[in-house]
Amino acid sequence: MTMLAVFRSRAQTLDFISALKSAGVPAAAVNTPKEAGVGCGISAKFDERFLPRAKFVFGRKAYSSFAGFMRASGERFVYS
Repeated sequence: MTMLAVFRSRAQTLDFISALKSAGVPAAAVNTPKEAGVGCGISAKFDERFLPRAKFVFGRKAYSSFAGFMRASGERFVYS
C-alpha cells in the first residue's frame, strides 16, 4: 500500500526523500493530495512495508514542518 509523508516545507520534503533513499527506501516526490490540507505541494511517497524504516529516518532529524503520514484508502489518502 502507498504511504505519503506530508510536510509544509518543500525543502524538508526533499531532504526526507534523500534520507529515505540513503536508508535504502525507494521514495519519490509526488503532488500532495488536497485531503492533506497543507500547502507545500509535494510529499514523499513510499511503500507501506518501509514505514518502520521511514519512521526511524524521520526520528533522526528535526523536521519542524511535518504534517503526518497518510495511507492510501481506495482512491483517497487518509492520515494514519
